[in-house]
Amino acid sequence: MYKGNRSLKILTILLIVAFLFAMIFPFLWVFITSFKTTGEIYSPTGAFNIIPDNPTTKNYVSVLFEKGILNAVKNSFIVSSVTTIYIIFVATLCAYAISRFHFRGKNVLLGLILAVSMFPQMIVTGPVYNLFNELGLTNSFAIVLPYSVITLPTAVWILVTHFNQIPLAIEESAKMDGASPFQILYRIVFPLAAPGVFTTAIIVFIAAWNEFLLTITLNADQAYHTVPVAISFLRTQFEILWGEVTAATTIVTIPTLIIVLLFQKQIVSGLTSGGVKE
Repeated sequence: MYKGNRSLKILTILLIVAFLFAMIFPFLWVFITSFKTTGEIYSPTGAFNIIPDNPTTKNYVSVLFEKGILNAVKNSFIVSSVTTIYIIFVATLCAYAISRFHFRGKNVLLGLILAVSMFPQMIVTGPVYNLFNELGLTNSFAIVLPYSVITLPTAVWILVTHFNQIPLAIEESAKMDGASPFQILYRIVFPLAAPGVFTTAIIVFIAAWNEFLLTITLNADQAYHTVPVAISFLRTQFEILWGEVTAATTIVTIPTLIIVLLFQKQIVSGLTSGGVKE
């Protein structure tokens, strides 16, 4: 019995280690490749070297000072931050109304919100481009407006779950003390739902940071390219510059990695706090 449990424990540990290795290896390989020369990357033997034969920082110098990746990082940060702020504001109002008010068609409304989140981006990109072109909003930071298509439905769904966990008795007590509906929302409900709100903000930020199709369609000007679009242009007519692509990928992964590492406790708390129905 003891040997059987020990064998099972060892097997479980090995499976966990194998799973973690499979998850980490792509990022590790991207990092290693970023220090290889173009010749080594395309070499039949050098491409598989764990340690580069001739390590170089040329790829980093190129993307930082010649290809304008820092401008793309700045654009992504602006777009993602603005999107996060206004989506959290709108999603909070929508989710609170859905959670607290009783009206006909509530489930239908939630279903429609979920359906919108399932729309392929290719379907909405054409109409959005025509609208932006008519209004003269292409090649601008107005790209944050159509980002709501991919971020708002998810944000509303997550926040509805968290608002449902807050007892109505707390709000009723505040109402008896003379608090207005907006005071109840932002002074009582919002702080209590902070873990869920924080998690939603992180998810929205990362979704906006990684968005590609809308940006490349609406912002053809290189000055407004975000990170995913800028990386996609690291190529020539005949080849993809894999050394520069991996270097740029390593650089742009750092901001989101820092955010996740710094706030991992809050993210886990927000994901789990709305998972149990009381």
